[in-house]
Amino acid sequence: MWTISKNKSWPELEKQFDWVRAMEEVPQDEIYHAEGNVAIHTQMVLAALENEAGYQQLGDQEKEILWASALLHDVEKYSTTVIEADGSISSKGHARKGAMTARQLLYRTLSTPFNIREQIVALVRYHGLPIWLFEKPDPLKALIMASMEVNTEWLALLARADMLGRICKDQEAMLYRIDCFEEFCREQGCWGTARSFVSDEARMYYLQKENAYPDYVPFDEPLAEVVLMSGLPGAGKDTFIKKNFPEMEVISLDAIRQEWGIKPTDKAGNGRVIQEAKERARILLRKQKAFVWNATNTTSQMRMQLIDLFSTYKARVRIVYIETPYDNLYRQNSGREAVVPGQVLEKLINKLEIPAAWEAHSVSYHYS
Repeated sequence: MWTISKNKSWPELEKQFDWVRAMEEVPQDEIYHAEGNVAIHTQMVLAALENEAGYQQLGDQEKEILWASALLHDVEKYSTTVIEADGSISSKGHARKGAMTARQLLYRTLSTPFNIREQIVALVRYHGLPIWLFEKPDPLKALIMASMEVNTEWLALLARADMLGRICKDQEAMLYRIDCFEEFCREQGCWGTARSFVSDEARMYYLQKENAYPDYVPFDEPLAEVVLMSGLPGAGKDTFIKKNFPEMEVISLDAIRQEWGIKPTDKAGNGRVIQEAKERARILLRKQKAFVWNATNTTSQMRMQLIDLFSTYKARVRIVYIETPYDNLYRQNSGREAVVPGQVLEKLINKLEIPAAWEAHSVSYHYS
């Protein structure tokens, strides 16, 4: 069983992890956290979680996932906490940034298995959603998308522990919000599972269109399939393509760079490479011909720009994410024809966003 620490006493965690010690230095607003700093709050959250009946009914590995998520849920309050002009204390964006930090820590340092790591990351990312869901512009769509990334039943357990692990005047009202979140999940078929759709096309239509109805069934069929590769340099994308898509045409950014003699670190040159790749893609899309787009595509923004392009031509998009352990990544990168400098590789890891299941018609994950 994977575990973040065999000895979970707070003093031992402080010895093991610098970021645990750093929590003691982060103040919190007394209105919402009269208990004190982030370290005190986190310890209270862990205790509250262990007292939850739903937590006690989980298996050992599932308990470890939730425990690690509770430990990490405010890890980036250290970098996001500011004292506002009126004297109040805020930490805007700490959940999103904390999720990125959790992924890097679990990937680089703790060699956490992919599925376990990404559940922890998602729980950290969305730990405030049960409280704030109904303030979203489209609560149903926000819930459906989240349900495709995180176990909402576990998320409610974490949110409840987060609320019980603090001293504040609005605790009862916030716990009621979590109860409402649970009921909404149950009503929408999202409780502990991803919301189902009649087809991949129906799901994509709902997610891409404003004011769409989740049970609407579109009549248009995709005209071609595009396989969008995603993964860090050295992860094994080229090998995967040769093995699984030997007959499909491949648009490779690395191949165009080599063809034009452009280095990966040449920003202006890379801009020309991407434009050339997109033009080659348009030609194939007009012909309704399937192809593979081979590049790192390690951020959501990169992928969504391409998916928007492919969707314009009514293509079915399949994302294939490839991952290998951190140490193996460096070994495989060093064996590539176009080796990516270590500094560049580390920057890519820092910004890595794993493709979410809602991004495309289908998303598959392949890891060793």
